[in-house]
Amino acid sequence: MMRADLPSVPGVVSARDIRRTAESIAAAQEPDGAIPWFGGGHTDPWDHIESAMALTVGGLWDVARDAYIWSAKAQRSDGSWPMQVRAGVIENHDADTNFCAYLATGVLHALDVTGDTGFATEMWPTVRAGIDFVLGLQLGAHGEIHWSANESGSSGEALLTGCSSIFHSLGCAVTLAERMGDPRPDWAAARDRLGRALRHHPEAFLDKGRYSMDWYYPVLGGALRGAGAADRIAQRWNEFVVADLGIRCVSDAPWVTGAETCELVLALDAIGDTAAATSLFTAMQHLREPDGSYWTGLVFTDGKRWPEERTTWTAAAVVLAADALTRTTAGNGIFRDTLPR
Repeated sequence: MMRADLPSVPGVVSARDIRRTAESIAAAQEPDGAIPWFGGGHTDPWDHIESAMALTVGGLWDVARDAYIWSAKAQRSDGSWPMQVRAGVIENHDADTNFCAYLATGVLHALDVTGDTGFATEMWPTVRAGIDFVLGLQLGAHGEIHWSANESGSSGEALLTGCSSIFHSLGCAVTLAERMGDPRPDWAAARDRLGRALRHHPEAFLDKGRYSMDWYYPVLGGALRGAGAADRIAQRWNEFVVADLGIRCVSDAPWVTGAETCELVLALDAIGDTAAATSLFTAMQHLREPDGSYWTGLVFTDGKRWPEERTTWTAAAVVLAADALTRTTAGNGIFRDTLPR
């Protein structure tokens, strides 16, 4: 088990709180290394990696390593992963391109935090195959990437949130390729095309504007920085942010969610708005349980937690946000300052 300093946000969460949250994620891990949404729930490749990143920050590197090894073993011959698995049984055979790209983010994060070059080298072929699969679906006229594929072909549609996350993962992949001595300028060029689509061609993506993720993800993923990022956040702040509770998942429902709130924290941290980021991080702690786990969300009109589940990926977003705010581990800038420009 890796020894590490743990994030501590004064007056909000202690280092011990963060360790308990990491332990709550580890408690859900299955024997083969998969990390489902909650005990008995399904595993998807993206949230699985988000949880592995949080385990790494929480000092549980052996557990995180098992999660990454699961990803390597579960990868299919074309470089993809099935969208949904439960207890080792595939429930949805389709591939989500955003899910398949995210391993690059996780492996770069693990390398930054642990310095374990040998493990990164071991994982590199898996990362490389995943990214090549994803870029095989960069079929849009403006460089956008189709969001899913199955035996019949691609979905033919692109999602703003998914492509923003892929943009971030491609940056991690390009950086990782350089560190592995296997530079991929073709990936960098593909990322540039995708970035232009995200910044200048909103018509290339399905309209999902009622979801808060479509609001902040171009900032979180790094496609927008500077004044453009600040303007985007300001435009819909009052629509999504609920004082003292967090942010809405969707604009037209009285439902705040912890993971989205913490992702916005990461986005705000990435553009230097530390005060607002810390305020939101503090506000969402009403979702915390004494064992360190977090409820997914709260319907604030009736005070009910919904859905009635404590999700590993919500806990993971909390840990990653705490690390970013406190600059604790060497991976704290994974959403801020480690990507190629």
